[in-house]
Amino acid sequence: MPAAVTVTYYLDIMSSWCLWAEPAWASVKTQFAGKVDFQWRIALMNPGDFPASAAQCDWFYRRSGTVMRSPFKLDSGWVEPARQGNYRAANHVAEAARALGATDDTVRLALAHAAMRDGKKIGDLAVAVAVAAKAGKLAPKMLRARATAAAVVAKVAASTAEFHAHQINQRPAFIVTDKIGDKAVLSGLVTVGPLMNAIHYMLSDCAAYDSFAAHFGPPA
Repeated sequence: MPAAVTVTYYLDIMSSWCLWAEPAWASVKTQFAGKVDFQWRIALMNPGDFPASAAQCDWFYRRSGTVMRSPFKLDSGWVEPARQGNYRAANHVAEAARALGATDDTVRLALAHAAMRDGKKIGDLAVAVAVAAKAGKLAPKMLRARATAAAVVAKVAASTAEFHAHQINQRPAFIVTDKIGDKAVLSGLVTVGPLMNAIHYMLSDCAAYDSFAAHFGPPA
């Protein structure tokens, strides 16, 4: 039977706010394991969304780090101004790894940590492939070929378009839907409370509908 509630998490590997949201994502996956269908999808940031320099990136990291009360500062070493905001490689590699069987969060988290904790320049395809292949125990040549394949590029473009179709522009974004037609859109929120509550109350409503159906049957 399909899950009563589905949570779709839209992210960009290079987004620091998505990295800050990972504890919330992990928490709800644990809390509602077996009860909710959890999915993640790539929603590419626009080139203009990226910092133009390491100094500018550091400013943003100081702000987000203190907002999140982080005991550590993120590393801007991944920033390459010459790329002019083209950091799609890591996202394509994450999607390729999933296509090759690495379906959990391991590879994409390894890529995000490599960039923002270790300062690795994963905007470079070779660097991203090396990180992902090690984390996912995948063959580097096969991973690189899949990451540059038209099917993976098209899938990332499609999930990005799907993200924008929700009329939102902040990542992370969590779209919570249920079998009775409800939908909650949480865009830019990184703490667990709002997401936890949306899931909890949707499950509660679905259980109420199931109870009514057990007593009175389907609609006339």
